[in-house]
Amino acid sequence: MAVKRYNVRMAGIGGQGVVTASHIISNGVVISGGYSSLVPFFGSEKRNAPVESYVRISNATIYEIGEIIYPNVIMIFHPSVITLGKSYTMPFYTGLKQRGIILINNRAPIKLSRDEERELEEKEARVYYIPATEMANEVAKTDLATNMAMCGAISGLFGLPDLKSLGESVKDRFIGKGIVVSGGTAALDSAIEKKFAKKQKLMEANMKTLEAAYNFVREKGWADEDEPATKQTAAV
Repeated sequence: MAVKRYNVRMAGIGGQGVVTASHIISNGVVISGGYSSLVPFFGSEKRNAPVESYVRISNATIYEIGEIIYPNVIMIFHPSVITLGKSYTMPFYTGLKQRGIILINNRAPIKLSRDEERELEEKEARVYYIPATEMANEVAKTDLATNMAMCGAISGLFGLPDLKSLGESVKDRFIGKGIVVSGGTAALDSAIEKKFAKKQKLMEANMKTLEAAYNFVREKGWADEDEPATKQTAAV
């Protein structure tokens, strides 16, 4: 069996569920029989403040813990991470390994400086754009499911965790309460549950969003086993 190993750095803003997404992906990998470790990093727990989380996922034993300095996958949950520098790591692609993947929540490519474009080209970075927030609003009827779309996209890209295990992880997170959360994340959960009134409806909305993003990535041919793109790829 070929070893799959992805060091993922997630960057977004408070209120998007970035840390929740890291827990769901990490737990989904473990449920699928793989290995994972994660470290969340954030300052003040408030909306629109920068948030990062670092997740290692693999189908083989992982020995490292702590911050990921050299990711081969970067997930950008909000365009302001790039356009406004709302991130603890700048520029946003700092440390990206050669031929690494950058997954950005935005429908169209973001205008980058010539220096940024040159550096990404030198790294042979694969930059993919997915309208995760629009997908969340369309499928789940709330932008609070944006992180679910990003989780589904990762499953579509790497097959790790697989979609079934990812769904089980979501169930643990929102119904089983098997994952420890911070105070800010718990408050976000409460807001989500109030919006849906019943947890079953919340689960159904989350699962549909996961599947929509997974299928989106697969239909685009972005799966890691496919021939990778060498330029920015828009969602449209």
